[in-house]
Amino acid sequence: MENPIRLAMLGMVDGNGHPYSWSAIFNGYDPEEMAQCPFPVIPQYLGRQPESSFGIGSARVTHIWTDDPEDAVKVARAARIPNIVERPEDVIGAVDAVIIATDKGWEHVERCRPFVEAGLPIFVDKPLVDNARDLDVFRQWIAGGALIMSSSCMAYAKEFLPYRLQTHELGQLRYASITTPKSWERYGIHALSAVYPILGPGFLSGRNTGTAERNVVHFKHASGVDVTVVAIDDMYGGFGCLQLCGTAASVQVQFKDTFYAFKEQLTDFVRFLETGVRPYPFSETEELMRMVIVGIQSREQGGIEINL
Repeated sequence: MENPIRLAMLGMVDGNGHPYSWSAIFNGYDPEEMAQCPFPVIPQYLGRQPESSFGIGSARVTHIWTDDPEDAVKVARAARIPNIVERPEDVIGAVDAVIIATDKGWEHVERCRPFVEAGLPIFVDKPLVDNARDLDVFRQWIAGGALIMSSSCMAYAKEFLPYRLQTHELGQLRYASITTPKSWERYGIHALSAVYPILGPGFLSGRNTGTAERNVVHFKHASGVDVTVVAIDDMYGGFGCLQLCGTAASVQVQFKDTFYAFKEQLTDFVRFLETGVRPYPFSETEELMRMVIVGIQSREQGGIEINL
């Protein structure tokens, strides 16, 4: 393969199997080893794909490091990764870009710092941050020319694509809602990313009247649309349920195809590496992070409305 793009998959935290799934999307996988993946849904949806679905151009995951060294061995076997490193910094000089495959926003500044300083492009799993101080650090890094991209796969969901393109048949939108399980801090960004590409920038305020386990967040958009985003810990049956209501019609649709969304998301990163052109401005990522942060701040302050 001429001029392959060498990627490092870095980090693995509780409840997040992206090193398995993302590495397999790039490299293909060993079915017997992947069957041992501690996240059963991953071998299930990988197994539904034809072999031709795997691979993104010349990009390959060539190096891996995980917080628990035993995980790196398992992922490397399952996703055919040739090199395991002892420290994440060991990949500097050996790869062309890194993927931070963890979804705890408060850790991302320190996980990314060595690679920003080394000038390596970085993809960061959602959410990029969950506090204003860290957002300021990333903003400064971006302003200084750092090549950092962060997104949720929900922004690429094929089920929502028709409404990202247009909502004309619904009339003028008046209300939208989206649901997710798990915590607001780690999964709220999935829900927000489903709605954001439909409405676009212009969110004005947010108010979380829920609790740490049952987040109910009302956002107001400059277009006049009200948006309710709900994140409830054990609501696994409600992942990615989108509702759009307009003056002429309404629609309800649920996110289903995880593989498609992940592959489109990672393809955008590879295209970014190949062209240097961002698929969307960092200002949109920043607005989404402010929405995550407002959801936390409002909840901690008794459900007050906070301007973005």
